[in-house]
Amino acid sequence: MTENIPQIASGTPEDVSGPAWVRRLVHALAGTLTLVAVAQAADLPSRLGYSYYTEQFLAVILGLSLGLVFLVRRARQSEDATNAPPIPDLVLAALGLGLSFYVAWAYPVLLGSAMSLPWDALAVGGLLFLLVLEGLRRTVGMTLVVVVLAIVIYGLIGHLVPGILQTREVQAPRMAVYLAFDPNGLFGITLNVAATVVVAFILFGQLLLRSGGADFFNDIALATMGHRRGGSAKISIVASALFGSISGVVVSNIVATGVVTIRLMINSGFRRTTAAAVEAVASTGGQIAPPVMGAVAFLMADILQKPYSEIVVAAIVPALLYYVALYVQADLQAAKHNIRPVEGEEIPPVGRVLSRGWVFALPFAAIVAALFWFNQRAETAALWGGGAALLIGLFMGYGKSRMSMRDLWRAAVESGQSIIDIIMISAAAGFIIGVLNVTGLGFAVTFALVDLGQGNLFLLLLISAAVCLVLGMGMPTVGVYLLLAVLVAPSLIETGVEPIAAHLFIFYLGMMSMVTPPIGIGAFFAASIAKAPPLATAFESMRFGWTAYIIPFLFVFSPALLLIGDPVEIAIAVTTAILGVYAISSGFVGWLHGPAGIVRRILTGLAGAALLLPPGILGAATLWINAAGFAALALLWLLGRDRQSAVSVPHPAQ
Repeated sequence: MTENIPQIASGTPEDVSGPAWVRRLVHALAGTLTLVAVAQAADLPSRLGYSYYTEQFLAVILGLSLGLVFLVRRARQSEDATNAPPIPDLVLAALGLGLSFYVAWAYPVLLGSAMSLPWDALAVGGLLFLLVLEGLRRTVGMTLVVVVLAIVIYGLIGHLVPGILQTREVQAPRMAVYLAFDPNGLFGITLNVAATVVVAFILFGQLLLRSGGADFFNDIALATMGHRRGGSAKISIVASALFGSISGVVVSNIVATGVVTIRLMINSGFRRTTAAAVEAVASTGGQIAPPVMGAVAFLMADILQKPYSEIVVAAIVPALLYYVALYVQADLQAAKHNIRPVEGEEIPPVGRVLSRGWVFALPFAAIVAALFWFNQRAETAALWGGGAALLIGLFMGYGKSRMSMRDLWRAAVESGQSIIDIIMISAAAGFIIGVLNVTGLGFAVTFALVDLGQGNLFLLLLISAAVCLVLGMGMPTVGVYLLLAVLVAPSLIETGVEPIAAHLFIFYLGMMSMVTPPIGIGAFFAASIAKAPPLATAFESMRFGWTAYIIPFLFVFSPALLLIGDPVEIAIAVTTAILGVYAISSGFVGWLHGPAGIVRRILTGLAGAALLLPPGILGAATLWINAAGFAALALLWLLGRDRQSAVSVPHPAQ
């Protein structure tokens, strides 16, 4: 690798500053959180003969997470985090730990006496509710706090509301105890999934990257894309897709790859907004790239009670179209502005990179084998993959990268620190699920959304898309999906949408909140690295990632894009969709085998739209529209080629 191309390093959570005792305490809590989650994922306590409620395990996880939140996140962002936590934060950390551990110890008694509303259950339930909301505010801001409070308040007064949104009457004390101790509340499925599946996959990602996977991903991206025009952008796309699929955290992914690739793109000739947008979209899209999908595939399989393989197969084509659009636009931008390949004679040959790094296929093979051959749970499969990555790091590594046992502890600490945002969101989602269940508000909301759509599925999808984009602003994608799976997906399924299509729909639209104005945290973060205007970067990111706004609507109406249905229809749908994505992307850039003026851009976009329609979406006429789009695209491409040839080859008389 050339000296002017630094290695892409793995991202890490925020550094813990302050006195040594604070750092040690934070590391102890974070490492313990990961180890407890791993023990649960490996079913270790049961193997040793211990039996307990799952809620007791979740209470321990919540307590450790609350302790971490109040130690590392200040009440106001403007506060100096380099000093010791203020006394109120230490009190809150101790209170969160103490109350949660009390629940873990006394849960059987609390659950048995919950109907009589004992004072300790009321006090603990009420205080945990407030602590989780404050932790939520410190991690993801006020938006979700307002959503939770609005739903809880509505649950208390909803019986007074006339019409379809009327709910059952539930008194405040009963609500507090139900939300805190019922398995459908705080310690429910969302927190359980976060504390097992998500933690296990975050640890897997940490171990894989520390074992040398970060350097391998960097080298394979450089080796395969560095020699191509606009190679710097293509390196960013490949590296960010690889990192993002494993990490599932957009901002961490941008840190891991963007600090290098954004500079490479700017130095090679891309505009700053373009460089930031490519990195933001590539990092965001990693979460929809099979097989890992940032752990969402496993959450979706758990919620839908479907095999993991069905989720991954359904996600293949939408992810392919997403990255085809991004790659084509980057490539055509490079052609339009004559951006050359990455300079450097030491770009490693692909064969040499693969000969040293082929072993990094083994962790993924271990996950697949655990899931399909040995029928293990998702979290257990992640541990198998993590174990394989650990062995590679300890005994083989990649290049100069090697792991030590100290790195194993560091991976556990960083995994524990990385999960606290998702734990807080999952706890909040538990409160929402609890209110929806105990008051009947869930049925009312589903019925109201369906009624608002007035029987028009497209209108319902538009409403749902807006809700997904708004609720997802500023939140990690895993948390966004968990929240939307509770609030939005049921209404889509109620109207007859294929369940996998409904969940992928909310996942895609929720994910795109990371680059969509006005918040677009992923785009803004990339813009800060590139020193580009944030809003301009966000709008350009929307253009690069346009398929994620459109394709979900298409696969809802035509599951062929999810590889569901007749094989012939699927083949036609995939082929025409790829051509359509290429055409629309070239129309956006203004380059189709040469420069394209406004008229040709519009015609190319229309041809792409005709090709993008999947079979059957408009009945028998769809195939004719596809054919017309193909003919128009072919004609425009040939005209562009002839025009380019006329410009490139001078006339003999000249």
